[in-house]
Amino acid sequence: MQSATLADLLAVADEKPYYELLDGELSQKSAPLFGHADTQFSIGEQIRKHFRGPPRDDAPGGWWIGGEVHVELAPRQVVVPDLVGWRIDRVPEPPTGFPVKIRPDWICEVISPSNPSRDTIRKLQIYHRAEIPHYWLADPQRQSLTVFRWQPEGYLVALAAEPPAQVCPEPFDAVEYSVAALLGTLE
Repeated sequence: MQSATLADLLAVADEKPYYELLDGELSQKSAPLFGHADTQFSIGEQIRKHFRGPPRDDAPGGWWIGGEVHVELAPRQVVVPDLVGWRIDRVPEPPTGFPVKIRPDWICEVISPSNPSRDTIRKLQIYHRAEIPHYWLADPQRQSLTVFRWQPEGYLVALAAEPPAQVCPEPFDAVEYSVAALLGTLE
């Protein structure tokens, strides 16, 4: 079987934007259910409130944060993370292009009940090979947040939490968050 390329992904990108190129295989992301989308929106809203853009008097800032951005990590590796971020001190201008070719500093995936191993195993391995410094897994069904920190030998679990915990998750540890608020759980 022939391995898919960026050209193959670009050929379907306009009609099917939720394809990824994982280890040379065109892979369609599942259509998100409400709980998935709600969790994605909640995490994005909480993080962007404090960290989006340059630092300000009332917030630490220092990040470009986006969602559903196509990112090329390597040849035959184009991912579409639920949330993704770049440190402004490393990437002074917002990333551009399709796909973005700058390695992110943070990725968050919301686990889909239809294919949990995609995020918990396959993408975790891809992100580790790409040396993504921080990887979050949010699980709306299990009501949990797991924060991974890159290490050469494998990701280290830096934090695992569930409501009603209050946490300071890397790399956004300058602010304390309610895990329930991050996951979109009504408190």
